[in-house]
Amino acid sequence: MRNKKLFFLVLFLFSFMVELSIGQNDRKTEVNVGVVTDVGIMDPDNAMLCINMSLVDFYSSRPQFQTRLVVNVGDSRNAVIGAAAAALELIKNKQVKAIVGPWTSMQANFMIEISKESRVPLVSYSATSPFLTSLLSPYFFRATYEDSSQVNAIKAIIKLFGWREVVPVHIDNTFGEGVMPRLTDALQEINVRIPYRSAIALHATDSEISVELLKMMTMPTRVFIVHMNYTLASRVFTKAKEIGLMKPGYVWILTNAVTDSLSLIDKKGIEAMEGVLG
Repeated sequence: MRNKKLFFLVLFLFSFMVELSIGQNDRKTEVNVGVVTDVGIMDPDNAMLCINMSLVDFYSSRPQFQTRLVVNVGDSRNAVIGAAAAALELIKNKQVKAIVGPWTSMQANFMIEISKESRVPLVSYSATSPFLTSLLSPYFFRATYEDSSQVNAIKAIIKLFGWREVVPVHIDNTFGEGVMPRLTDALQEINVRIPYRSAIALHATDSEISVELLKMMTMPTRVFIVHMNYTLASRVFTKAKEIGLMKPGYVWILTNAVTDSLSLIDKKGIEAMEGVLG
């Protein structure tokens, strides 16, 4: 919710900027804006609904505006290449002046380069990986908090309970790895060790997940920090419960990558996550 509020503020500011740049005239001017999203997936579809409702409310309360943002949707098909293809299609065939999206940090990684080369601004309200900041593109605007913003809160929890070792459990890609350097630095400040990092592939099999969890079970560390998307998290926790890693004595801390999407996790996954912090 907080991310969406930040994004809508940016969207409205963009509307004002377009209005000022075009100026007043007697006829309305349409400005094409692209939205790259994963069509058919609940969270992106809800965000798309909010965008359309917000534009209707915005213009109905400001009838004097002579410009109108026209939303053109590009389906990224829940894929990195799909997002890049959708962006190129919007830029080439719709001549969009800006692009909103994409949904994931992995998709944004490619699209940032496309927006930079084409000089079309890219505004994302859900790409949270700190890695994207290092790309230093003047055309990329992040209308949300990056993942490292929660590092101090995690550090405070660990310090409060006096835990001396933790194991990060993250998805094995640039999104999962993006927050790790800052998390490591924060934990070093309070003399907390990271003896092992568990990286699990997005499409890991149940057997591969079980093998990794069993390896963690043999370690003396009992505190785990989970940073991955909700689909993988649901599978990880379901397996963790099956092998006994959710029993009393184990501590699991979730980042926003999981907690922001709890409503999308099925009943079995939610039941397996009982007792986690986040």
